[in-house]
Amino acid sequence: MGIYEKGFERPSPIQEESIPIALTGSDILARAKNGTGKTAAFCIPALEKIDQDNNVIQVVILVPTRELALQTSQVCKELGKHLKIQVMVTTGGTSLKDDIMFLYQPVHLLVGTPGRILDLAKKGVCILKDCAMLVMDETDKLLSPEFQPSIEQLIHFLPTTRQILMFSATFPVTVKDFKDRYLRKPYVFVEERQKVHCLNTLFSKLQINQSIIFCNSVNRVELLAKKITELGYSCFYIHAKMLQDHRNRVFHDFRNGASRNLVCTGTLLTL
Repeated sequence: MGIYEKGFERPSPIQEESIPIALTGSDILARAKNGTGKTAAFCIPALEKIDQDNNVIQVVILVPTRELALQTSQVCKELGKHLKIQVMVTTGGTSLKDDIMFLYQPVHLLVGTPGRILDLAKKGVCILKDCAMLVMDETDKLLSPEFQPSIEQLIHFLPTTRQILMFSATFPVTVKDFKDRYLRKPYVFVEERQKVHCLNTLFSKLQINQSIIFCNSVNRVELLAKKITELGYSCFYIHAKMLQDHRNRVFHDFRNGASRNLVCTGTLLTL
């Protein structure tokens, strides 16, 4: 791939989290803003999973606008410049006849808007029975009344074993219903600065008697426990730098219901 030629030396957080998961075939629900490297986060695994010797459409990337379709297809072409992968872009407002003629040639990866791709699929010229991956970029816009009906129809042209990756800066309420119907145990990624907000949303929406939240450092444990307390929820914390007797006492009190939330490192496993 042309990863280094694109200037990528190390993965961004969204790339580091989502690329390995995408390569396992799992569905993904990722919240990340523009400028975080999210386009490469789905383009790289999409290109990696394509069989270059199988001249069928194996990946479809849905976007809400022609401009974004052109940008995304260009990223795919640049990242895959050393691969024999054929990328096609199709959107409304362009020649349908030209798109049909293009589809008579080998196409591995198709980027476009939902309505145009659905139109081509219904005409029988865009064959999606071998499409193993569906990517939805700017999902918040794709799940609007303008696009969602077309996407749901389009999914019926895909194999039942398809993988769905959803990326967006924000997720509307409609995403839950869509996720429940079409995604299978998706991996959920949120940016670091959004995690406390998401946690607060979970606390307010779910009936949780008690929760244990694991962090990967002592500093994170104390900081998160403080933020949870500031949100108005009872919270204890334990970590490896605390004396064993103190950790035991805190955990004992937590088990007895003195607090609804416990933030900790892997220390809990040694209690």
